[in-house]
Amino acid sequence: MHILLTGGCGYIGSVLTPKLLNAGFKVSVVDIMWFGNFLPDHKNLKIFKQDIRNIDSLSMEDVDVVIHLANVANDPCGDLSSKLTWEVNALGTMRLVEWAIRHNAKQFIYASSGSVYGVKEEPQVTEDLSLVPISDYNKAKMVSERVLLSYKDSIVVQCIRPATVCGYSPRMRLDLSVNMLTMQALANKRITVFGGDQVRPNIHIQDITDLVLFFIEQGEKVQGIYNAGFENISIMDIAKKVTEFMPAEIVVTPSNDPRSYRLNSDRLLGTGFKPKYNVEYAIKEIIVSFESGKLPNPMTDTRYYNIKSMQEMHFE
Repeated sequence: MHILLTGGCGYIGSVLTPKLLNAGFKVSVVDIMWFGNFLPDHKNLKIFKQDIRNIDSLSMEDVDVVIHLANVANDPCGDLSSKLTWEVNALGTMRLVEWAIRHNAKQFIYASSGSVYGVKEEPQVTEDLSLVPISDYNKAKMVSERVLLSYKDSIVVQCIRPATVCGYSPRMRLDLSVNMLTMQALANKRITVFGGDQVRPNIHIQDITDLVLFFIEQGEKVQGIYNAGFENISIMDIAKKVTEFMPAEIVVTPSNDPRSYRLNSDRLLGTGFKPKYNVEYAIKEIIVSFESGKLPNPMTDTRYYNIKSMQEMHFE
């Protein structure tokens, strides 16, 4: 089976790509490589440095499954350039699925976002609740989902609404809550918590990548939209969990962002998928990665922060 993976050099893609290769798939990665390329060479791997907005030059010969991770990720990056966000996240997605259908691909797996719900007071945020996105990033994800589902009669569509991802990746990100708080403790022996009562849903990077393989295996038996988040934890509780394994002072400062996000993933669990990892595992592996030298100069190196890297590329 031939897999086309967009964003395969990114935070999630750098973990997913080796798993796809180990499963015996032929993999073509398409990535603009704003944040580098950390993928090892493999006989069944081809890597194309390419902007997904230039879809007409994208080879899709004999592709069976498209996994679409490429996007301008998170609210701050989306706010740098509304035009870029909509072109990549929405228009790029629409053109990609149309190109996939034209070339007879059978399955399209899309990484959306749990943030499409906006701010919800409900303790159980299920897929049936209304979407009230509050940023260009959220809105573009919502629009992309609706576009993809309009093609469900022509291609198998699976949209994943992941929680905040945590855990180690060769292309590490330290602008994600668990990763960031753990690294603060490691580098500074001090964790800064803004507010602290805000709740964030979490999913380990190993689980989100295992989920993609699960969807490939299930094919048309599992279609539609699925939340993917298994631990709804306050920022303060994440910080306290970090200090169980890396002693550090917790400093609380006021926050003007009281928003809380929660996800209920019962629909996904009903398909038979079972998560194997958690926030605690992510904290421990980041500590090991830091102490073994896999994360050199993490607090000063801008490549670990999407927003800082994009600002240096002058996307303002």
